[in-house]
Amino acid sequence: MEPVKVICIGGSDSSGGAGIQADLKAVIARGCWGLSVITAVTAQNTKGVSDVYPVSAEFVGRQMDTVLKDIGVDALKTGMLPTEETVQIVALNIKKYKIAKVVVDPVMIAKGGKTLMSSKARTSLIKNLLPVAFAVTPNIPEAEVLTKMKITSIALMKEAAVKIHGMGVKNVLIKGGHQPGNRRSVVDILYDGSTYEFSSPRINTRDTHGTGCTYASALAAGIAMGENIVEAAWQAKILITAAIENAVNLGKGYGSVNAFGKNILTKKK
Repeated sequence: MEPVKVICIGGSDSSGGAGIQADLKAVIARGCWGLSVITAVTAQNTKGVSDVYPVSAEFVGRQMDTVLKDIGVDALKTGMLPTEETVQIVALNIKKYKIAKVVVDPVMIAKGGKTLMSSKARTSLIKNLLPVAFAVTPNIPEAEVLTKMKITSIALMKEAAVKIHGMGVKNVLIKGGHQPGNRRSVVDILYDGSTYEFSSPRINTRDTHGTGCTYASALAAGIAMGENIVEAAWQAKILITAAIENAVNLGKGYGSVNAFGKNILTKKK
């Protein structure tokens, strides 16, 4: 039987916790086959990103062409797209290969504060990529950049989701992990013309590296398998909550979420 295929387009994380590495783990955890296109190579560990080496837009396009001509995909997920040219070539190939199930994770800033997307790339994402996307999955800081509004409440998350929906994307999922205040729960907002709330208990941990990548890739896998947007978002929420609960404590900084739940061997102390 031919597997359900999800192509993940983004940066490589040398610590294994986020980026393409996290994407592929989440896709496989949901039972799909993961393919990849690398947009940048990073030097990073649990304490942050020390350097970024972007891959040329031309080579990003060549990777996409080579895979899509031969294998094809059931869904596509984007992560780190560092330059305007990279955003443009990805959007052009989405149109060229008529890929309808596209999830855009607008990766802009690393957890440690390193900028991962130029200002021109952000503008191009709004102009060229969102209109061809099936879903976009910003966290609150990313939604603030996209909408140019301050988001300090669930009501404002809903307002921002409507505003982003107006940019041409069919479904907007704003992740609530950055909600201000000492909340006991994390509420995510999905807007597709109607509004849905997905709530989970807030887990008190700093080991959250790779949360956004994992969540968006799990969503893409669900959509690839034929789930509707509400079911796919709910299943992605379940997976990311379990991934945070079973995070792997690595290095001296932020540990990484674990899409495989408890199926990671640990050394006895």
